[in-house]
Amino acid sequence: MNEDVQLMLDMAEEGMKHAANHLEDSLVHIRAGKANIRILDPVRVNYYGSSVPIANVANVSTPDAKTIAIQPWEKALIKEIEKAIINSEIGITPDNNGEIIRLSIPPLTEERRRALVKQVRSEGEDARISIRNARQEANTSFKKMVKEGLPEDVGKDAEADVQKLHDKYMKKLDDILAAKEKEILTV
Repeated sequence: MNEDVQLMLDMAEEGMKHAANHLEDSLVHIRAGKANIRILDPVRVNYYGSSVPIANVANVSTPDAKTIAIQPWEKALIKEIEKAIINSEIGITPDNNGEIIRLSIPPLTEERRRALVKQVRSEGEDARISIRNARQEANTSFKKMVKEGLPEDVGKDAEADVQKLHDKYMKKLDDILAAKEKEILTV
């Protein structure tokens, strides 16, 4: 196979893989009623003048399905961590006993579950658009290569290959979205 064609296929696959990975990362931050320490990823704590993730200054764990426990390595940080959580967008009030901060994950209402499923589907559609765009860019490049002298059958084969990649990554997105929706809707 022509190395320019292979390069375009690799670039298209890289774009599709990036879209799927981005979707997985963004869905992790959507709270599904179960304790997941990743919901704290966007929260930053002031630590000696630097803004750092909570995991860099404390031990974060899930002792049970409805609780996240945060144990700071330095007692002085407990107020900073508590303040950072309160000021964040996660919407959970921390419970501080002087040594450990506990976050009780409230059960989701039916209305909230529906809203989260809608948000998940919206994120999924964004990822689908990215995958379609990667396919479209590759196909446009293949057509241009054919005009510049690439044999037409090689161009058609390349378009078929990029379609196979497209289908593979669309299926992966469907699986990711189905799993997240099931997680959200499971009471």
